[in-house]
Amino acid sequence: MKAVIDRFEGDYAVVLFGDNEIQVDIPMLLLPEGVEEGNWLKVSFELDQEGTKKQKEKIKEMLDKLSGR
Repeated sequence: MKAVIDRFEGDYAVVLFGDNEIQVDIPMLLLPEGVEEGNWLKVSFELDQEGTKKQKEKIKEMLDKLSGR
């Protein structure tokens, strides 16, 4: 997926994603150094199966403690 830096507002960049130009405010700290308005970004998201499994186990353990099991 590609996204473009539309503009900066304070500590955030307004980024437009994809052909539909979905607007998302991204903290500047998460962007590459030196990024400027009009720069294009390559963006990808990857599902973390192992992280998801661990988080579900952690939540189950907490719920079990709360219910006294």
